[in-house]
Amino acid sequence: MAEEKLVGVVTHYFGHISVGILKLTAGELKIGDKVHFKGHSTDFEQTIASMQVDHKDVAAAKKGEEFGTKVDQKVREDDEVFLVA
Repeated sequence: MAEEKLVGVVTHYFGHISVGILKLTAGELKIGDKVHFKGHSTDFEQTIASMQVDHKDVAAAKKGEEFGTKVDQKVREDDEVFLVA
């Protein structure tokens, strides 16, 4: 199994546009990184295809930052976000 590192949590989900707001608690994430969303009823992996901070496209986000990203499935507040190595 691939190694996973907890890097953040979901703080919000906009269902009508399938966008999750993630707060990074460690490390950094960039476009192209593979992440694993894991929660009470959430468990899926996807590659980060887009990231936005304050409605502006960014290529990466660092610890302490919040950003929005398109998600393939529904995510929920407090779902954990793992970087898949």
